[in-house]
Amino acid sequence: MSATPGGTVTSADGLTLTRIGYGAMQLAGPNVSGPPKDRGQALAVLRAAVEAGVTHLDTADFYGPAVVNELIKEALHPYPAGLHIVTKVGARRGPGASWIMSRDPDDLKKQVHENLEHLGLDVLDVVNLRLGSHDTPNEEPVAEQFGALADLRREGLIRHLGLSCASARQLTEAQRIAPVATVQNLYNLANRQDDTLLKRCESEGIVFVPYFPLGGFDPLQSQTLAGVAAALGTSAQQVALAWLLHRSPAIAVIPGTSSVAHLRENLAAADLALSPETMAQLDGIGSVPGS
Repeated sequence: MSATPGGTVTSADGLTLTRIGYGAMQLAGPNVSGPPKDRGQALAVLRAAVEAGVTHLDTADFYGPAVVNELIKEALHPYPAGLHIVTKVGARRGPGASWIMSRDPDDLKKQVHENLEHLGLDVLDVVNLRLGSHDTPNEEPVAEQFGALADLRREGLIRHLGLSCASARQLTEAQRIAPVATVQNLYNLANRQDDTLLKRCESEGIVFVPYFPLGGFDPLQSQTLAGVAAALGTSAQQVALAWLLHRSPAIAVIPGTSSVAHLRENLAAADLALSPETMAQLDGIGSVPGS
């Protein structure tokens, strides 16, 4: 693999990831359900990401379901040394491509085994416990659920554990059970409700992974962002990713795409320098109406 995009970040428990990774969710069909529109292109994107030096590949068996994990296996197995596949458990898919939270401890263990099977692995590098809704943490206790995953870690089926859509209280509760390597929460230029949690992760050696770094189902729209991108001669998406990389050394981003060209554009954000003045201008997005 080539030079690591954006450098790397290492958690306190020894997990090292490229700061620009790849989120594989968009490889599934519409509504993250069913096969991709272009299977060959989906496989090409995965291979291009790894060839570019990406070592942080984000997935979940409920993408498809199983479709994305099976694409990853087809494209990349046997996996190159240093590639870390980060998956999630805590949800299943229902009728009409609906999303169903499923966090019963026994089912969480079953989901881990399904990830192992569909990825063709004997051990998972990282498993994040999915909490809350897609954009809103809750304050439900997590000890029983996280404990079930910690059991599998002790059995050697998982190397590192993380949380997704987690609150500060839930992080504290989980840390009493096992080390937390990653926190994967909604965070971007326009959604910074987790600034305090981000600073905590930075101080405690936890990799903070913003999902929907470009807005997800509601792409970022900002006059300020567009103006900065125009001044720098680059895209708004690249600026938004570069802002995250400048925001904290604990951040690792996982932008998704089903296009090789778009993948390369995302990776190029690692080389985009933002001055303190530009960062201050971008920091105003989300705090000023219409910005």
